[in-house]
Amino acid sequence: MSHKNWKSLLHYFTKGEIVLWGASAAFIIVSFFLFDRKNYSTLAASLIGVTSLIFNAKGNPIGQILMVVFSMIYGAISFAFAYYGEMITYLGMTAPMAVFALISWLRNPYNGNKAEVKVNRLKRKEMLFMILLTAVVTVVFYYILAAFHTTNLILSTASVTTSFLAVYITFRRSAF
Repeated sequence: MSHKNWKSLLHYFTKGEIVLWGASAAFIIVSFFLFDRKNYSTLAASLIGVTSLIFNAKGNPIGQILMVVFSMIYGAISFAFAYYGEMITYLGMTAPMAVFALISWLRNPYNGNKAEVKVNRLKRKEMLFMILLTAVVTVVFYYILAAFHTTNLILSTASVTTSFLAVYITFRRSAF
């Protein structure tokens, strides 16, 4: 990446966003060296994940690409540690929803700017559909997680519910 590209990337984010991302990345790195020091794939996944969040917050499709990469790495890590519920959640829900969101975001640029997505307003009918779909996903994943004898089943199910809501709202380009 050229000096000019780095400079333009730094101007893309506000100082507050850079501080938030930098503090988050520093916390991840310090925690890794204090507590782990072995699983570099976990470190990489965490840094990719926090970076995807800052791009997603800006409505930039790069965030969705990074979320797919994060989901793949985290799915592999989860498999290696026999966290099958987490693996299924990230590979079976988060990654596909990030792909759908990426397609939606690329098809709906804000004023022709492909680095920003046009915000969509959810109508009452769609909000009801979202709630119903979330309930169905919650029940289905409860049984999937139970089949894998997931520890803290209720908490894990609640995590799936909130994650699904987040990716649905992201996919639909809602300001929520």
